[in-house]
Amino acid sequence: MSMRIIFIILSVLALTQTAHCEALFFGVVRTPAPVLNSPDFRSVFGGKDGSSLKIDRCGQVRELEYIALSGTVFKILRELQRGSAKIYQVETEEYQVRSGIRLYVDSRFLGLHATAPPPRKRSLPAHEQVLATLLKSVGAPYVWGGNVQEGVPELSHYYIINVRDSGSELFNLSGLDCSGLLYQATAGWTPRNTSQLISFGQPVTIKGKNVEEIVRLLEPLDLIVWDGHVIIVLDRETVIESKLECGKSGNGGVVKRPLLLRLREIMRTRKPADEWPGGAKQRNVFVIRRWYAQ
Repeated sequence: MSMRIIFIILSVLALTQTAHCEALFFGVVRTPAPVLNSPDFRSVFGGKDGSSLKIDRCGQVRELEYIALSGTVFKILRELQRGSAKIYQVETEEYQVRSGIRLYVDSRFLGLHATAPPPRKRSLPAHEQVLATLLKSVGAPYVWGGNVQEGVPELSHYYIINVRDSGSELFNLSGLDCSGLLYQATAGWTPRNTSQLISFGQPVTIKGKNVEEIVRLLEPLDLIVWDGHVIIVLDRETVIESKLECGKSGNGGVVKRPLLLRLREIMRTRKPADEWPGGAKQRNVFVIRRWYAQ
């Protein structure tokens, strides 16, 4: 092979790789769509033997990042063929990814556009409606990355071949994680992850205060939050959260707890802070954020 031909091949490959870094086109979510950090949907919704869901020892699908709501706009960066399924590598302004994480969506959930569509219309529900939706979620199972309580029934149609549990709640990702509980109640208006919720809204000054003093400061929908978990205040006596309890029946889920009791539990290992700190100190503190101004 001549040097000229080699040069032409290398040039074409370089152009192809460059194109993958830019948007090929755009996709709009038609029905709630699971967004994974792996392109191998067939392995996740089929497992190693092709007949089970890929879960960890706590019954969770760790490849699931979140469930994109209808109307979410994705920039499509790359197209991959996985068996009969076409998978897109995507990015979106609605979801903040951790360093090194890539996002993937099954093409069947998207409507395609050659140019950028308008972003999803977001409207914060009324205060009482948010509270009512939270209360309706009590008893929902814990699902890592889950933010649509009824799940994604389309998965049973797209990945039903040889899968024993294709009709189960877990297979359809029916459930909520801690920040997904809030995300669902606000119709996707709030940030999706606790890494953003720790600085969302306005701080409540709690540094140096004891449990009783903190309780007197709280208002409905305040967030008791740290990087990794969020608890939502319902009133001066009650909080709600979706908590993973690995090994217990159902592995946890959405529960109401007495506010005073829950705060005492938290303050056994964490100290109240006014703002989320940086550095090593961030592992043993919590903050309270007030985001809904009535």
